Amino acid sequence: MSAVIHLQALGLTEYEARAYTALLALGRAVPARVARQAGIPRPKIYETLERLEGRGLAAKVGQNPLEYAPLSAREYLARARRSFDDRLGALDRDLSRLAPDPAPEAVYHLYGEAAIRSLAEDLTLNARQHIAMAGESALADHLERLTPRGVTLRRTALTNLPSIAAQGQRAFLMARDGEAALIAHFIEEGGHGEAHGVHTHNPVVIHLIEGYVALASQHLGAPR
Repeated sequence: MSAVIHLQALGLTEYEARAYTALLALGRAVPARVARQAGIPRPKIYETLERLEGRGLAAKVGQNPLEYAPLSAREYLARARRSFDDRLGALDRDLSRLAPDPAPEAVYHLYGEAAIRSLAEDLTLNARQHIAMAGESALADHLERLTPRGVTLRRTALTNLPSIAAQGQRAFLMARDGEAALIAHFIEEGGHGEAHGVHTHNPVVIHLIEGYVALASQHLGAPR
């Protein structure tokens, strides 16, 4: 079941995850019943339940007979979230010491639709204030659905303006929070080559994209 997989991703062993989900389903039970419910060999269930107790996920609620009950899944998730955030913070500090932030003038090349789409999603999900995007309506539709609440989205089509893509290609422009930009070219169906693009933090490029989107919006009327 998916809950077992997700619990394993948070650090539980397979037996621990299966035993915990079994306890959640049973409420409270003797180890033998937990073993049957979870599909865990009887010789392994006692040590598995003891490890769950050590993790704060289960507790003994009787001695004769010995029974276990699950502790709050919400509490465990809250602890896991705090631990994950702490690890991310430590990783961010360590990586910052190893490598400084990229220079604003740096340009990173992207190849393939998957790479472009993944970066566009990251830019959107990390937006704090505003996003400007234009072109490639299927991708723009997807990103619009991902735009965080409270973030201003200015979106338009690239019509009635000089083309910025070669024949047989479709352009996509994106700028986020005045900090990051993406320019991508997608290949028309039946065309040759693969989608490609560039990503940069260059403020000049970001400003140009924001201006181009604003200009395209004026040609089409009020921005979306």
